[in-house]
Amino acid sequence: MLKTFKMTAAAMVIAASGVAAANAEPLKVGFSPEAYPPFYEADASGNWTGWEVEIVNAICAEAKYECELVPIPWDGLIPALTTKKIDAIMNSMSITDERKKTIDFSDKYYNTPTAVIGPKGEIFDATPEGLKGKIIGVQVSTVHADYVKKHFTDAAEIKEYQTQDEANQDLAAGRIDATQADSIALDAFLQSDQGKACCDLKGNVAEDLAILGPGVGAGVRQGDTATKDRINAAIKAIRDNGKYEEITKKYFTFDIYGG
Repeated sequence: MLKTFKMTAAAMVIAASGVAAANAEPLKVGFSPEAYPPFYEADASGNWTGWEVEIVNAICAEAKYECELVPIPWDGLIPALTTKKIDAIMNSMSITDERKKTIDFSDKYYNTPTAVIGPKGEIFDATPEGLKGKIIGVQVSTVHADYVKKHFTDAAEIKEYQTQDEANQDLAAGRIDATQADSIALDAFLQSDQGKACCDLKGNVAEDLAILGPGVGAGVRQGDTATKDRINAAIKAIRDNGKYEEITKKYFTFDIYGG
């Protein structure tokens, strides 16, 4: 896991080349500074790259925002938004009714299944019966934590971690029996040398729209319709003009937008 990171002022600013910012102040976009491939990763220079970083870049360019990435621990993102330390969250945050009690969301910009992985050689599936008596690791303050607590009540223990990478590491070390997260993020771990050696996919969990939501969107403050509308228009524009597909093809062999 990345415990520390470097980010120069230039690296923190995401802006379209040759496009003047429409706002006097940059749009501060909060994200959790942890490796979450292929969505967010830090390169050798400490600059953040990945599918979601490129999508944020494209949204900001289309909306004519100068956007500044602001690193904040995952469970502090919503408080930072509501207290106006940041203006938006673009960090694989699922749109849920529970979160909408506190913040608002843009339209979705991707939607993928939720999966469970576990040790190679152990046969079980991503069901309450399959996970009965097992120690399940999840990232704190996520829809996955909520899902596991609701559906896998016969688990021996539910362990919560500050980052998904920590859960993956404990799974590889044999300290937990399974972990649940976004299928794409878990697949990236399974494709790593460590993941290939230790673990495999046990299956996708049953849908629960009330918890998992209809997809991932940009979080904005309640009542900030101006920012929400501009982000929504930008999402639609990059879907229509091919930019979304252009970025997605670099990382995936399918349309991550979902049905």
